[in-house]
Amino acid sequence: MKGLIQRGITAFFFGAVMIGGIYGGAYTFVSLFALVTGLCLWEFYEIVLSKNYRTDLIRRFLGLALGLVPFVLAAILQLDLVNHKSLFIAISSLLVFPILFTAFIYELYTRSETPFANVAFIMLGLAYIGVPFALLEFIAFENGFYYPNTVFGLLVLTWFNDTGAYMVGSRFGKRPLFPRISPKKTWEGAAGGAAAAFIGAYLIFTIFRELNLIDWLVLAAIVTVFGNLGDLVESMLKRSVHIKDSGNLLPGHGGLLDRFDAFIFLLPFATAYLLWARLGGA
Repeated sequence: MKGLIQRGITAFFFGAVMIGGIYGGAYTFVSLFALVTGLCLWEFYEIVLSKNYRTDLIRRFLGLALGLVPFVLAAILQLDLVNHKSLFIAISSLLVFPILFTAFIYELYTRSETPFANVAFIMLGLAYIGVPFALLEFIAFENGFYYPNTVFGLLVLTWFNDTGAYMVGSRFGKRPLFPRISPKKTWEGAAGGAAAAFIGAYLIFTIFRELNLIDWLVLAAIVTVFGNLGDLVESMLKRSVHIKDSGNLLPGHGGLLDRFDAFIFLLPFATAYLLWARLGGA
């Protein structure tokens, strides 16, 4: 009972922060997800870079800086903070390449037995976490206008899928979905999550009219497929280093990466679909 109360309190405050950040305006949204991106990156590097704290601390800061670059660049672009294309390209080059090559230089002095693996992990954080969250900004903004309902709706679909999968799977689950990676996940739970996501898509459509029903249903399908895959990918990461949670930032829920694993993984596919839809499907 105490654990359920703790989970409920955490969920309430987490939801309140997310809603406030998303609906507080464009700059609040960018600030919130910059923080989320940074914390997810930090947890990721704590997982994959854990051999020597002193040397890995510098690697974590390098990875954090590099991983935030796509989000910062997308924010500059979407908020129209630079007026010239050449200036934007210059800022991009100054942010990306010095950080990246500093990681190579740093490895020259660490005497690590796996220097290129360390650099690869730093770059992996960029691809796995930094880029997807940057793509979220292309969902949130269109032609200089900010659309919080689309972001919130996509999060709600993810939460519906997770909640439906948990409720149905814990009660009726019998057939393992992917026992080698996540023994507790079942096909029945996945089906329950899918049903909840599609119901959520219809409910969101009745409230938010920024997208049509077909778009929300397609997004529900993307959430169902790629959200579950994202959850399995993070489970694979944690299993490979024998840990249960990515962190302890959220009492009763684990780390922030545990909460956003599905959302991170579905973002590239949701962004690709929405950009295609905005172009008229052509």
